[in-house]
Amino acid sequence: MADVIPRAAARASSGGRNTSARSAGVRLTVDWTACDGRGLCAELLHELVKRDDWGFPLISDQPVPAALLDHAERAVELCPTLALRLRADQ
Repeated sequence: MADVIPRAAARASSGGRNTSARSAGVRLTVDWTACDGRGLCAELLHELVKRDDWGFPLISDQPVPAALLDHAERAVELCPTLALRLRADQ
């Protein structure tokens, strides 16, 4: 099972530098029991998150690109129901 990356751990572990190393194998996931389809994640991270007909997120299963990691971390931090997560692949 993949580890959950705490909300600011990836940023803190590298001091905000070396984004490509931080994002290697990191994926965005949704806790479906917590998500209520508000759509903030799609607004903040439209490159990786689309919305279905009911407003729930459709997330790319690709690893988060290094260039979008800071945006993904922000979307996770701002999720109103704390349903969005970053997970490290193992």
